[in-house]
Amino acid sequence: MARAEAPIPLDVDFHVAPGELLALVGASGSGKTTLLRSIAGLWTPATGRVVVDGTPWLDTGAGVTLAPHRRRVGLVFQNYALFPHMSAAQNVMAAMDRADRAEAVRLLDLVRLDGLADRRPAELSGGQQQRVAVARALARRPQALLLDEPFSAVDRATRERLHAEIIALRAHLEMPVVLVTHDVNEAQHLADRMVVIEAGRMVRDGTTAEVMADAHALRAMGLRELAAMLPATVAEHLDDGLTRLDAPGGPLFLPTVAGAPGTALRVRIMAHEVILARARPEGLSAQNILAGHVARVTEGEGPGVIVHVAMGGHEILARITRRASAQLGLRPGDPVHAIVKSMSVARDHIARARD
Repeated sequence: MARAEAPIPLDVDFHVAPGELLALVGASGSGKTTLLRSIAGLWTPATGRVVVDGTPWLDTGAGVTLAPHRRRVGLVFQNYALFPHMSAAQNVMAAMDRADRAEAVRLLDLVRLDGLADRRPAELSGGQQQRVAVARALARRPQALLLDEPFSAVDRATRERLHAEIIALRAHLEMPVVLVTHDVNEAQHLADRMVVIEAGRMVRDGTTAEVMADAHALRAMGLRELAAMLPATVAEHLDDGLTRLDAPGGPLFLPTVAGAPGTALRVRIMAHEVILARARPEGLSAQNILAGHVARVTEGEGPGVIVHVAMGGHEILARITRRASAQLGLRPGDPVHAIVKSMSVARDHIARARD
């Protein structure tokens, strides 16, 4: 939990449970990094409170301010911040209370850098350097792990691999994790919960699904980011370059998706890419027609509405005009079909399911 005044005044109050990953999302300059620095002790606000595992790290009302080195925090920066003259193992050992090479190698193996312990940063790729930074953060045996735009400096393909590895790594993490990002796709794939910040003020705090279905919250990031995460399972890879996924509402055909049949996935479907039809349409080039019913229609201040389509215990969102909604006469409970073009789902909008 934190309330603070900082270079940008903050009005934020949230809680992160052990083993949970919370994403702080907002535009540049919204106060995300300032908040992270306040938790780590790199910035001391005039007023505020940070409590980790029942221990106050900061309580300005009680006169408590732990120095950064006394806070068991692991911090991963976007620019890696590795010592160039040290090997990967030495960088990890530098964060330990007592240097232990065997433990450093174990942590490097945990982030899939087995066999690279003796390489220096210049001999590693950007993605590998970022994994060293994660291993170094874990070497402190932190009570909280803070990730500050950790994947922004790598290319998209590397970022996708790192996302998958963070999802796998989370099975080994028992501390709360706070991720700062401006990438809503990244937050939606990785986070259990999200806090949306705009100009230092908390706009929304909730589960990822709740926040991503909240048009008011997403105005802070742009409504074009409105999307739903649909669970799916790889069914088969077809000869024409498509993969058939089994999903609520019907099959999804997407350009080749990595994974053997049976692999569980989460597919991010953008609301502005969904077309609705009352009856199942015929003679369309679109391959994906998912059956569901209208759960609710959310109206905003502009000409658009958001239609929540329920299917198999999950929802897909459609952002359409108020006029289109009126013409279709959409009401809660009405059957409806959601049409999604195969090519509208980007490769980095597909991720392995979290356990």
